[in-house]
Amino acid sequence: MARIGGKLRSAARACGNDAEQGCSASRDGGSQGVMRDERGGHGASAWRAARVTLAASLALCLIAPFALAGCSDGGEKAGSSSQESSAAQPQEGYTFTDDLGNQVTVNNPQRVVACMGSFADVWQLAGGTLVGASQDAFADYGIDEANVQSVGDFSSLSLESILACNPDFVIMTGSSSGRGGGVAQTDLKDALEASGVSVAYFNVTTFDDYLRMLRVCCDITGRDDLYASNGDDLKAKVSDAIDAGRKSVPQGARVALLTTYSQGIRVLPSSSTAGAILNNLGAVNIADENPSLLSDFGLEALLKTDPDYIFLVPMGDDDAAAERNLKAATMDVPAWSELSAVKKGHCVVLDKALFLYKPNAHWDEAYKALADAFEE
Repeated sequence: MARIGGKLRSAARACGNDAEQGCSASRDGGSQGVMRDERGGHGASAWRAARVTLAASLALCLIAPFALAGCSDGGEKAGSSSQESSAAQPQEGYTFTDDLGNQVTVNNPQRVVACMGSFADVWQLAGGTLVGASQDAFADYGIDEANVQSVGDFSSLSLESILACNPDFVIMTGSSSGRGGGVAQTDLKDALEASGVSVAYFNVTTFDDYLRMLRVCCDITGRDDLYASNGDDLKAKVSDAIDAGRKSVPQGARVALLTTYSQGIRVLPSSSTAGAILNNLGAVNIADENPSLLSDFGLEALLKTDPDYIFLVPMGDDDAAAERNLKAATMDVPAWSELSAVKKGHCVVLDKALFLYKPNAHWDEAYKALADAFEE
């Protein structure tokens, strides 16, 4: 974002493909028998695998002429063919508990719809393919629009568009839409399940949340190799970024995390993505000291708390409009210049690709960017 009045500076960092609690997973047992990960067994195991493959092929031949044409067959799977040949096979009859406590069983899903852009990205990072996704997946995460059908904005999904994709698995958010007063995605659960579609809800805000969701998705796809590269390896990078950041960030520095939207400015809590990263780096969110700021924000209240730093996360698809809103709510108000953070030049606009949307494979960059913002 451009400099505003010589006081606001951008801490944006490039992010290739950029917007929640405990998931547990187990193989499905009971009357269906013990499910296991098939990695090229012989004898009876191979015969059973061949029988399952033959049955699936016959079923596909029977239903193909009647499949709805609303969506394509999805894009190419993540990873090279050499990686896929060495990766584990997808699990059939895989059962896990989603973030809302629902027990979900999927059977090697091939027609997946993701109803959040960040979830579409995670599914592809786990080696899965998509037939449908919410609109932000294309705008914010670079999902291939030629091979994936839009099912509407994540805050106002089209049930008809989802069902037109003939999905066998739908991934949704368990949180409210957060904007526009749209219908919560949880309200679509009964209709989807009545149509025979498996539905799972995730709540992803922090890096640990991302790892939990990625683990479940990689268990479904059988791609342990992709969890290693997009999970374990990234975890090491994030750990290094936190260690380095805590050495450069003034420990205990008091920070106001603000976000702009059409009606003005509001304070972000420590439960937000930026707030969690801030706490990990050893700084203090002033909303923790004064929770009333979360519901009743004004410049007078901000003047009373007088933070050492002010970090702003622009919201909305229109950067120019976000900048105008920011200027109107800050620089155009005389009291703004009285803040210590403004006087010292400690007011920085953060990259929304890392702090408004979920950074996913770029979590380490988000930690580095926020640490660097203290040095701007």
